[in-house]
Amino acid sequence: MSFEQINDYCYYYNSAVNIGYVHDGETGLIIDAGIDTPSIKKMLKELKERELPLTHLFITHAHADHYGGAAHIQKHFNIKTIAPVFEEAILRNPMIEPLYLFGGNDPLPELQNKFLQGPKMDVDEAVSEGTLQVGALHVETYLLPGHSYHQLALLTKGVLFAADSYFSESQLQKHKIPYVTDADETLKSLKRLLTISCDGALPGHGVYERNFKDTVKANVHYHNELLQWVETYLQNYPEGVSHEQIVSAMCNYYNVNVQQFSQWLLFRTAVTAYLLALKKQDRVIDKIDEYRWMFFPPNKA
Repeated sequence: MSFEQINDYCYYYNSAVNIGYVHDGETGLIIDAGIDTPSIKKMLKELKERELPLTHLFITHAHADHYGGAAHIQKHFNIKTIAPVFEEAILRNPMIEPLYLFGGNDPLPELQNKFLQGPKMDVDEAVSEGTLQVGALHVETYLLPGHSYHQLALLTKGVLFAADSYFSESQLQKHKIPYVTDADETLKSLKRLLTISCDGALPGHGVYERNFKDTVKANVHYHNELLQWVETYLQNYPEGVSHEQIVSAMCNYYNVNVQQFSQWLLFRTAVTAYLLALKKQDRVIDKIDEYRWMFFPPNKA
């Protein structure tokens, strides 16, 4: 874990979940707040030692590992908090995250942990894609869904704070089946990233890269490989495969680490995201059969 300077204005605290920072004059903007209070305290300590201002907080998307330290900042600093529309509703009502992961049932106590449910926070302004003035900072926001429903990346002072619109290659290899909610939307966001002009980009998990588009292309390739795996798997079952069986088969094939119920829910969502992409692309057929959600190769249902 280290505090890294990108240019005269932009920094980030490099850890398991990156925390970005940009300043201009008396304006200081933190981008995401880490997973918990100890994480954000490290960033705040660095800002204090360097006598850097703190006036604003932007949360890119409402996953607990990106906003867990926000309540601590709001308690101790007079800041304005900005977040994307839709995501802000989850930030103000954190139980929504374990609620949707659990399929709408009341979440079990074991799902109400810092990895799935951060502390409740306030949001002063909800924003969509476009131009944003944050104190002295001119910011462009980009809607990049697929990992989260209304995730916004920020471009300012030449640096794209890309949130979880793409992952470092090491993160892809670590998680094997990366968490996405819709692989089709993820691929569209990745292709859009390739069109954005900037000096470099910082993902939510990884390091700042000037040549980040090579990593984005690696993400595109990786997701397409996972889609191909699911499609090939289904070709072997013209009689159809249940959703639950596909989740089990894919997790087994990639040997993912599922030791807790919460981890299984995350992988279930991710595997479903690839099935949704194939459905959108007419590469799979689905129907309810005997009270099971079944998937078939095209023209086999």
